[in-house]
Amino acid sequence: MAKGYVVANIRVTDQDKFQKFSGMAGPAIKKYGGKVLARGPGANRLEGNVSGIVMMIEFESKEAADTFYHSEEYQAAKAIREECSDTDFMIIEGVAE
Repeated sequence: MAKGYVVANIRVTDQDKFQKFSGMAGPAIKKYGGKVLARGPGANRLEGNVSGIVMMIEFESKEAADTFYHSEEYQAAKAIREECSDTDFMIIEGVAE
């Protein structure tokens, strides 16, 4: 079965609230089987002009990533994230091995 991936680009506007979001999102990621593969503002942006923190999180499947996103825990964290950032958030299915 192909893995599922969350890919997000987050432009933080309030660092204090973002820390609260991170404290809520981390346990939800773990609870739903997510593994953070990459995180940080240091992406080499070779094309385009989007800035921010890039995140890539792996789940066992696209369905597991969807379950995480729609979970009560993540939706509570998302409400905080929406107050302190502008975000591009995608879920994509990996290439089957």
